[in-house]
Amino acid sequence: QVQVVESGGGLVQPGGSLRLSCVASDSTFGAYRMGWYRQAPGKQRKLVADITPDGRTTYTNSVKGRFTISRDNAKNTMYLQMNSLIPEDTAVYYCNTSPAIYYDWGQGTHVTVSS
Repeated sequence: QVQVVESGGGLVQPGGSLRLSCVASDSTFGAYRMGWYRQAPGKQRKLVADITPDGRTTYTNSVKGRFTISRDNAKNTMYLQMNSLIPEDTAVYYCNTSPAIYYDWGQGTHVTVSS
């Protein structure tokens, strides 16, 4: 069973920052395009950002300039640095391949942006 574990979420005020981490269970992590997804209450899960094995990145428009995706293939780990957070970023954040066809979905990590 291949899986991922997300961490780093929490409650933060608008304008604040968080850094999410995603650790994969297998060493083939480095061969895959990986993505961060989020699911807001009552909405579908959507891709937020993704990164190729060699580090090329793409972002959905709503997070461009605020979020930065990165990875460390030697540690089977991916990160999402989130700055200038706004209430609309409130969601459960998940990681998986992009498209999401390889890992079992993890529990996700909750991000709440509120004053």
